[in-house]
Parts: sequence; C-alpha cells; structure tokens
Amino acid sequence: MIPSLNILQYPDSRLRKVAKPVKLITSEIKDLVRNMFKIMYEKGGIGLAATQVNIHQRIVVINISQREKKDELTLINPIILSSHGVISLEERCLSVSNRAGCILRSKFIEVKTKSLSGKEFIFHAKGLLSVCIQHEVDHLDGKLFIDYLRK
Repeated sequence: MIPSLNILQYPDSRLRKVAKPVKLITSEIKDLVRNMFKIMYEKGGIGLAATQVNIHQRIVVINISQREKKDELTLINPIILSSHGVISLEERCLSVSNRAGCILRSKFIEVKTKSLSGKEFIFHAKGLLSVCIQHEVDHLDGKLFIDYLRK
C-alpha cells in the first residue's frame, strides 16, 4: 500500500531527480496511480508526475477535463517521438505555488507509452493535452516550467 502522498514544493531538490523507467506494473504501481489521481483532483490540477510526489519512476497521470473519469490518461514510461508546431499557453504547476507563465511548447506531439494494463501504444496529442504531457514529461526529466521562464 502506498502511503498518503504529498506534493513536493520548489525549491525541493528531489524535484530535480530524473525518474527511472517502470520495469513491471505491479499492484503497488496501480495503487500509486489511483492515489496520484486523487491528490491531483484534490489540488485542482490537470496533470501530475510521480516525481512530484517523491516517487522517481516514469509515471504520469493526466485529466485535462478535471472531472470525467473516462478522460483519465495514465502514461507509463512515456516517450515523445516527434513534435511540431508551436503553442504557448499559461502554465501552472502543483509543485510551484503562486507562479504561472507562458512558454513555447510543441502544438502537436506523438507519444509512445504503456497503459496501466501494460499495453504499449502510440497516440497523438494536440493543444492543451500536448502542453500538459510535455510539462509532466519534463518533471520526469528533472525539469520545471520555470526553468524555461529564466532563459
């Protein structure tokens, strides 16, 4: 059983750790994902990377609608295969309180990932979903959206 999760806050150095690939999708991983969705909804987010809750595995949960269970997306070991176009939306982060900013992201991406059932698949995302995925994958790589604001 996964203990209750807390979202790490910047400048906590654990947010800079690079996450390791998930080797096996166990019942503990499934519990973690359920708890990640729970805390994400409680905090009003649309995406959460495992790194943000001090679990350094390549797991992301997303729901850009913030309400419909059918819109939940779990990404295990996500890899962005290709990207094109440019979009800039205001981004916020559950780990960076009271900060927002617009940064340039790819408008369209192609992502290879595994589902919670372990099935590998490839899909395309655009707009807000594309931005959210890029933001969360950055977390898995130890990057924060504010890093782009400083450049």
